[in-house]
Formats: sequence, C-alpha cells, structure tokens
Amino acid sequence: MRGRCPMRNAVRVCCAVALLSGTLAIAGCGESTGPAGTGGAGPAVMADTSFMADIAQNVAGDRLEVPAVLPLGSDPHTFEPTPQDARRIADSAAVIINTTGFVPQLDDLIAGIADDGLLVIEAAAGVEGISQDPHAWLDPVLVVTYAENIAQGLAKVDPGGVSEYRSNAERYSEALRQLDSWIADRVRTVPAERRLLVTNHESFGYFAKRYGFRIVGTVFPTVSGEGSPSAQQVAKLVEEIKATGAPAIFLETGGNPELAHQVARETGAKVVTDLCVASLGDNAPTYLDMMRWNVERIVEALR
Repeated sequence: MRGRCPMRNAVRVCCAVALLSGTLAIAGCGESTGPAGTGGAGPAVMADTSFMADIAQNVAGDRLEVPAVLPLGSDPHTFEPTPQDARRIADSAAVIINTTGFVPQLDDLIAGIADDGLLVIEAAAGVEGISQDPHAWLDPVLVVTYAENIAQGLAKVDPGGVSEYRSNAERYSEALRQLDSWIADRVRTVPAERRLLVTNHESFGYFAKRYGFRIVGTVFPTVSGEGSPSAQQVAKLVEEIKATGAPAIFLETGGNPELAHQVARETGAKVVTDLCVASLGDNAPTYLDMMRWNVERIVEALR
C-alpha cells in the first residue's frame, strides 16, 4: 500500500480529534451497557467492515452483537467516518479490524480513542505478508487465523465467554475448511491454462496463491485502487492480456468500469463487474456466501 502524505495524516488526525471531542460531549463518559447501536447486554464490540462483522458474529455467537462501522458497499480506502461513527466507537469496549492501514481514516479515529481503553483486535495478526497486501480474507484458510484472533480478543473484554468463543471459532473454522475444499473443486473445472486473473487492483494475491491462479495484471497497479495508471501501464496490461489470452477482467461491485471496458475493447476480454471483495452485498449476505459468489463468477468467466 502506498505511503500517506504527512500533511494528509495531520489533517486526518485533527479531524479524528474533532470528531471524537464533539462525540464525547454528546455521549458522556459513562460505560456502555451494550453493543453499539444494539442496546444489548454484553460489552459493545464493533468491526470495521461488513464481512469482518459477519466473521466476528460467528465467533461471538449469541453472546454479543457485532455491527460494522462501514456501511455495505463502502470502499475501505476512501471511507470517511461521521460523528456518529466516532460516537459508536468511543462507546465500544473493542473494535475488530482487518489490519492497520486497510481503512486509513478509521485508523486515525481509533488512534484517538485507544489510549482511553479501547481494545483493538487485529484479525489478520500473524498472517504472513499482510503489510504488503491486506486482502488475506480472500483465502478462507487464513480466515481461520482471523477467527482465532477474534476469539482471543473477545475473551479479553468478556472473560466469561471464553469457552463459548473458542468453541464457536472452532466450529466456524470447520466451515471455512469446507469452503476451501469447495473452492478447490470448483477451480479444478477451469483448465489450468485458463486460470488467469486480471483484476481492478492488486487484491487477489492470496486467492491466486491458494488456488493456483496466475495474476496477469491489474487495471490500477496499486493495492488500494487509488490513482490513475499511466498510458504505458495500460498499454502493458493490454499486451499481457493479448499474450496470455486472459478471458476476463474482474471488478468489484461499485467500481468504475470505464478503463476496464477500454482495455476489453482492445483485447476482446469480457468485463465482470460484480465481485464482492471488501463488502457483503445482495448476492453475498455472509462472508461464506461472498466467497462462493466470487468463485462462481470467476469460474463461469474463465471456463
């Protein structure tokens, strides 16, 4: 992920402090009596994204409710927190994130609250290579680590639920392993020479490594998808697609398909615009559904 400008960082921190100070005046200094926005009985816990909230909910079970900070369809790289978001996080005992840097504005907001006792649970802690590519959840076997980290974190804010969280994490891990087997079976229906991925930005590295795909290239040559590729970069991608015969270009739901369609016109590749990568959606109400949806769309386009 690209480095951030020091001036932008300063502005973000100032905004986070302003959000937080205004929020605490509204919320008061008392401890929360339930999950943020739910009125439940346990400690308040939030997750950064919708898919993370679903993973965490499977670990929390009936003991806690875990809502997401980011609304469905939000881009983690450009998300801007509101004063309400700041208040919900300030009222929480813990917040579960994928990894630092994945939602930059949320990092800044959390940094202003963590010193006051907010527990930050980094779900991807211990996953190799996460600092270069935060999209480890696209390999469901690595999400087993997420579940384990979340169970340990929830036990810190709710010690009475330690055995339940551990049991739920083990049960969910088995579902993740079954998902992994199903994905491998579906991928085997694609001829090896056609297991070629062209994506909107650098997000499918873990998925490709796990299931034997080759990354041909990306429309936007960054992990975040921010910025614009140069004419030379676009020309190189066109050459790579023609040379390999990559059948499709895969985009996330909500992404701007204009440049991908331009590349497709020059190469004959089809454009698939409805993958769910960083958010759940209508076709993917859970993390497990999200992975199944993406795999079916990929397999269908490549076979």
